[in-house]
Amino acid sequence: MNRPAPQLAAPTGTFTQLLSSTRRGARLARLLAVAQLRPWGVPQDLTERAEVVVAELAGNAVLHGRVPGRCFRLTLTFDPSAGRLRVEVSDARGDLYPQIATGAAEPDVLRLGGRGLTLVTALADHWDCVPYPPVGKTVRAVLSTGGEATAVTGGASGAVRLPEG
Repeated sequence: MNRPAPQLAAPTGTFTQLLSSTRRGARLARLLAVAQLRPWGVPQDLTERAEVVVAELAGNAVLHGRVPGRCFRLTLTFDPSAGRLRVEVSDARGDLYPQIATGAAEPDVLRLGGRGLTLVTALADHWDCVPYPPVGKTVRAVLSTGGEATAVTGGASGAVRLPEG
């Protein structure tokens, strides 16, 4: 008997790079991400959103997750059949989870920092943070070609985590 050949799923692209926990490393993460997404054929709008998400997550890893002598890891995974890109940034500070600043009655519009995760929330379909053994953490963001941003905040720390499932 002849059986039809099984259909193979479109290949998934994966890119991983260790980068120095410096401003230069964060900048290089952004540049490498864009350079990798273009050959994969990622749509321009998704590439532009991913560029901002990578810049913010890498910047946070360098600013808040830096341990002298330790690198941070950038991982990109693109599933072309689903039109979905996963961005992961791992750093060595598992004791410091990301927090979105809770809205004050009068936000300080002149404040220079503290808006990165708000941008990630607006640009990504969802994001969360998980332990990266033995002592680090990984902040993951998923972006798709037509998704809406959602995130769930919880806990006394204000850390953002997605519901399981």
